[in-house]
Amino acid sequence: MNFSKKVLLFTTLLITHFTFAQYTEVINSNRPGVSRSAFSVGTNVAQLEVGPYIINEKHTPLNYKVSGFGVDFSARYGLLFEPLEINIEGTYQNDTFTDNRSTIASEDKRSNFKSLTIGAKYLVYDPYKNAEEDKPNLYSYHANRSFKWKSLIPAVAIYAGANFDTKNNPYTAPGIEGFSPKIMVATQNNFSGGWVLVLNLIKDRIGTDYSDFQYIITLTHSFNPQWVIFGETQGIQSDFYADNLFRFGAGYLMSKDFQLDTALTFNSKDTPSVFGVNFGMSYRLDFHKDKEIDNGNSKKDADKRKPKSKKGKKKRTEDFDDDGSL
Repeated sequence: MNFSKKVLLFTTLLITHFTFAQYTEVINSNRPGVSRSAFSVGTNVAQLEVGPYIINEKHTPLNYKVSGFGVDFSARYGLLFEPLEINIEGTYQNDTFTDNRSTIASEDKRSNFKSLTIGAKYLVYDPYKNAEEDKPNLYSYHANRSFKWKSLIPAVAIYAGANFDTKNNPYTAPGIEGFSPKIMVATQNNFSGGWVLVLNLIKDRIGTDYSDFQYIITLTHSFNPQWVIFGETQGIQSDFYADNLFRFGAGYLMSKDFQLDTALTFNSKDTPSVFGVNFGMSYRLDFHKDKEIDNGNSKKDADKRKPKSKKGKKKRTEDFDDDGSL
């Protein structure tokens, strides 16, 4: 089987599963970016996504530096319905804050959760569901990779969660502690040729003095069944912190349930300048089972239609296949 046919087979499988359910044969990870997909992991699927990173920041006007390491994490579970996912996610960081404003530099060792949130996401609109006309063309590789106007209509999910911030947290604004709401709208476009566009609009720490608004735009491209590359921009706006971050990286599918990834993060300002390197992995425990569709062709129905041999009655002469069909 040549390369183009392998890609076509992979794309066919992926499109088929997007059409009928959230669940996919291969792991559906939010990594290596930080945006959130509109789709859930699928019912009875437990998934862990973890990304250790190193970080360096330098604030030129205030003359301080931050260097250290941390870890992003997310635990996801598909509950009750295909469109529903519950999750807990956060970022823990350990660093050294160096203040160079005085003659003798002072250092402050810091560690805490930059964020810790529990929430739920629900797919409210899926343009790929029951899209019979979008079935892949098994005879034309190029037809499956051509642009389709309908792909401009995105899948849409809504998210609601609660942040938990500890008192005197060095990574949050003064006065922020305890619980605060977080909401998000996530959209996703699956274009032909392995291109996927994800948009997140986020309102975070609602009701506090330093509530922020964020947008995240992620474009990924799968150029073969194992490798995916991505580019991402993230905007953050609040009275406590504002930034425009850029990320680039790649992910590698080790198996259908295990993915490795890496990414670089940087910005274009010096208040502060940011540079980070991330290495991550995603792993799922797949207990998903497809629901049986009662169309009269299930094994149970077929067994009912099979003739039963009884004394005094002749067997039907028709030959039945193993699945009970004629």
